[in-house]
Amino acid sequence: MSERYNAKEIEANWQATWEAGGADRAESGSAKPKYYVLEMFPYPSGKIHMGHVRNYTMGDVVARYKRARGFNVLHPMGWDAFGLPAENAAMERGVHPGEWTYGNIATMRRQLKSMGLSLDWEREIATCHPGYYVHQQRMFVDFLEAGLAYRKESWVNWDPVDNTVLANEQVIEGRGWRSGAVVEKRLLSQWFFRITEYADELLEALDGLDRWPDKVRLMQSNWIGRSTGARIDFELVGGAGGGEAAKPLEVYTTRPDSLFGASFCALSPHHPLSAEQARDNPAIAAFAEECNRLGTGEEAIEKADKIGIDTGLRVRHPFVADLELPVYVANFVLMEYGTGAIFGCPAHDQRDLEFARKYELPVLPVVCPPDQDAASFEIGSEAFVDDGRLINSDFLDGLDVPSAIEQVIEKLAAGNQGEAKINYRLRDWGISRQRYWGCPIPVIHCPSCGTVPVPRDQLPVLLPDDVAFDAPGNPLDSHPTWRDVPCPECGAQAKRDSDTMDTFVDSSWYYARFCSPRAEDPVLQEDVGQWLPVDQYIGGVEHAVLHLLYSRFYMRAMKACGYVAIDEPFAGLFTQGMVCHETYQDADGNWLYPEEVKPNGQGGMVRRKGGAAVTVGRSVSMSKSKRNVVDPEEIIESYGADTARLFMLSDSPPERDLEWSDTGIKGAWRYLGALWRMVEELGAGEGTPADGGGDAAVDFMRAIHGAIAGVTGDLEKFHFNRAVARIRQLTNELAEGERESAAGQAAYRFGLEIALRLLAPMTPHICAELWQRLGRKEGLFDMPWPEAEAKFLQQDSVTLPVQVNGKKRATIELPVDHDNSTAEEAALAHEGVQRAIAGKEVRKVIVVPGKIVNVVA
Repeated sequence: MSERYNAKEIEANWQATWEAGGADRAESGSAKPKYYVLEMFPYPSGKIHMGHVRNYTMGDVVARYKRARGFNVLHPMGWDAFGLPAENAAMERGVHPGEWTYGNIATMRRQLKSMGLSLDWEREIATCHPGYYVHQQRMFVDFLEAGLAYRKESWVNWDPVDNTVLANEQVIEGRGWRSGAVVEKRLLSQWFFRITEYADELLEALDGLDRWPDKVRLMQSNWIGRSTGARIDFELVGGAGGGEAAKPLEVYTTRPDSLFGASFCALSPHHPLSAEQARDNPAIAAFAEECNRLGTGEEAIEKADKIGIDTGLRVRHPFVADLELPVYVANFVLMEYGTGAIFGCPAHDQRDLEFARKYELPVLPVVCPPDQDAASFEIGSEAFVDDGRLINSDFLDGLDVPSAIEQVIEKLAAGNQGEAKINYRLRDWGISRQRYWGCPIPVIHCPSCGTVPVPRDQLPVLLPDDVAFDAPGNPLDSHPTWRDVPCPECGAQAKRDSDTMDTFVDSSWYYARFCSPRAEDPVLQEDVGQWLPVDQYIGGVEHAVLHLLYSRFYMRAMKACGYVAIDEPFAGLFTQGMVCHETYQDADGNWLYPEEVKPNGQGGMVRRKGGAAVTVGRSVSMSKSKRNVVDPEEIIESYGADTARLFMLSDSPPERDLEWSDTGIKGAWRYLGALWRMVEELGAGEGTPADGGGDAAVDFMRAIHGAIAGVTGDLEKFHFNRAVARIRQLTNELAEGERESAAGQAAYRFGLEIALRLLAPMTPHICAELWQRLGRKEGLFDMPWPEAEAKFLQQDSVTLPVQVNGKKRATIELPVDHDNSTAEEAALAHEGVQRAIAGKEVRKVIVVPGKIVNVVA
């Protein structure tokens, strides 16, 4: 009786063997070609989820496959370990953030190791460790000296409960993403990285990232947002005295052609002219305060009612001497874009139109659709934003939009009223965060000397351990022995900067630290020269903009400071889909875990306890809030890591969302069990694949080498689900084939060995075990990747579909080297084609050799 497949025992044994032998360590100075595969490192929440299983399984397949192809593979792991969740946990649980974080790291390390991932754990890093963030502080000082880091006052999103600055993306419908508190706008002194210095370079280099998804490159391009337009100076009527009111109002626009349709100008609440007017006008001040409490992201502003307040100021139209436009402060104008001031052309911008209708301002169309009569063209509830010809625009009438833009800019420049200008949506990266659990910014503020960087020989600036979270705000602000220090330059009493760095900084260079994880410098030239750039980066598309863009900037900043010699950190990028599960709610709307429900036998679900009806919702990405999660540890405990890995790879294309199903995981389990039985029934032995030996042996060899070629191509293209399907097809053909002869038996054994070698990157434990049980002395992962032999890939015949008047009616089998007349004769002779023709005249037969035959009757 064959031994039963015991996944738990087998996986533990092989994991111990691989760890003891250092099988997954990258080799320094190896003559082999290098390959650096990296998955986006996790935040140590304390529990892996199915998204982790999918992400790291994909990376592991690539790493194992490339090792088998002869590459020296670097496949490291670390922890994105700073951040607000740890601080919140400290307050909720009464533990130090470090204790909570390192405890979670230990738990998640154990969980990830249970997956059998071929990770080089000797290179493990944690961004909260002083051995990591000391180098981040050194590079900050370098960036400061190079002019790539600076400090200025800036309007920020302020969470009054978490008492910290939030990025726009962390503001959801005007509320903090964690606290739920209404976010306010505050003017604070903040540290910035000068990413705009590289705006053009970051944009232009996207064309060279040909192994990145097109959608990601487009998202980055849109975020950088390079636009060509015009700067227009509007003269303030009656401007006198000092201040902003004495200067022209500077506006940036991408549509200067619509200037004759202007009916107002609008300022951001944070524009200097708005602030100047607010000092003498309580109504404007109150309105600005109201705007500070509204949603702060672009999406929130787009959804909000477009409101404003008339400042009483007027500006003169550049081309119409007797036309004065009112100046409003408006909630939909962003200080972060352009100049923080716009001219409103309601007929051709939807936001301007909504605003104009609300305040009964003129709506004059100046661009007419090609199919409309200019005399009768009017604007209703929708602005016309497409191309057309200019109307109601004096010297521009009759021009198309591009020509009109060119003419306007020329006239503005001639009159010293403006000029052509390139603008970017991208803004410098604000890195200051008002919280404890982050990398301290190595700066001291001296009353006499100003801002002084901490001397390099005094780094790292360590976080103090004795902090309390019993009061609102940043504990570093109220820690005098840490905060109060002598100035490094004059020795006078000074204060440390109590802000810590945005955690995006930590993750913007970790891939480089993996090259030299224990070095006394941030990186070693010989190591980054050997390993960078990352050959294959894998992670969620939700990081397609900020993390990747910041990393691309950071690499350039490191290059400017002499650390590296390359610009782009990631040569290849793959973004995997989410793992999804349907949701369940009880009669009171409470979310239920999948294990709390069961089928009712009638296509619905009920609660396991009590049998109450359950509402089944649509399948969405697994999340704790909706409780539609499946615990990977329970799956690994019940079925084994290989089963979980196989399901994650086989169920859908990796770039698409994966729908979790119990039937899918059980199907993967059954397949591995069937593979186990095939090997156990065959047992150990020797066999030599045969070129001849009968049709059965040749059929086996064709199936085997076809699978090798197909799986190799699939893995190169990240078609993991196709690769799994090909391997399953191979084992099915082996199971169903004839193997009575010695040659057939030898080919069958060879086929099982090849199946294990092809499947090994996906399900490493069972494959290593079965390889050994087949009697092979060399280790499975010491074997090179199998190569397909061309002679077994050649086909003697080909099957062609035959269409009659566009509908498939038959298939015919012909020699590979058939000519057109042979194909035509065989097609017309087929009874299915004869029935379809049914006495009609055959007008034409079109043969596409080796592809299809089309009959027109």
